[in-house]
Amino acid sequence: MIERWFARLPDRGVLSVGGADARPFLQGLLSNDVDRLSPERPLYAALLTPQGKYLFDLFLVERDAAIWLDVEAARRAELLQRLAMYRLRAKVTLADLSAELAVVAIGPPGSPSDLAAPASCEPLDGGALLVDPRLTALGQRAILPRDAVTANMAGRGLVEADPARYERLRLELGVPAPPYDLVVQRSLLLESNFEELHGVSFTKGCYVGQELTARTKHRALVRKRLLPVRIEGPLPAPGTPLVLDGREAGEMRSGQGDRGIALIRLEVLRDGLPSLIAGESRVSPEWPSWLPRLVPDAAIP
Repeated sequence: MIERWFARLPDRGVLSVGGADARPFLQGLLSNDVDRLSPERPLYAALLTPQGKYLFDLFLVERDAAIWLDVEAARRAELLQRLAMYRLRAKVTLADLSAELAVVAIGPPGSPSDLAAPASCEPLDGGALLVDPRLTALGQRAILPRDAVTANMAGRGLVEADPARYERLRLELGVPAPPYDLVVQRSLLLESNFEELHGVSFTKGCYVGQELTARTKHRALVRKRLLPVRIEGPLPAPGTPLVLDGREAGEMRSGQGDRGIALIRLEVLRDGLPSLIAGESRVSPEWPSWLPRLVPDAAIP
């Protein structure tokens, strides 16, 4: 029998956007189509700079006539400030619910078919339970009152795990997360696989940073990708250059033990998946099953 587990995510916080204009307000800001959000369907999205660079990633859940945002906890005050700046005369209320609500990751079951439909969401003990809208292999997320987490998870037969277990799962799948994979005012959505992780829409109206994102898509300007890597040797620090035959091939981002994520130039993958040098270590990129083969004439296994 496969052990089911959950992990609290202390690096995530919860904001609330309410009021009559909450949906159109977020629709004009975020990379995904907020009109697709419903109580049964969560979304993943990003807020960008006007120049199209990454600022924040967030999960959206519709709950009790408001939209909850699962966001990076360390920068939630900064996000609230930016939302307030954009609010102007919109009928929108903003609140930080992080003291009352906790974000929890629930490890995937033995089979994806054991999950609800992809991107589904349902109420749960004053909070919400959702299938991760990025990738079902990541399992589920829950937003719950802090004092209800232990009892609820135990009632579901889940064993509490260290957050490092979820981090390992994320790295093995190659799914990026802030602050090291998604770098503020540097990362581009398409280099960070937001399209494949269902975090950007190319059919909605305008939003902040849309011009660069759309141009990158339609002119095929993606030259790098975040990819999972295996590491032989000490874990390279984020930002460590990756080198192939004396030439820079990318840079290291997040990591744990022998697994990590790196931003890699696609041109170095045309003949396969080479071993790269990162300081005292070797880094071997992998191509995740959920990411289409995007390298022309590549011999990627």
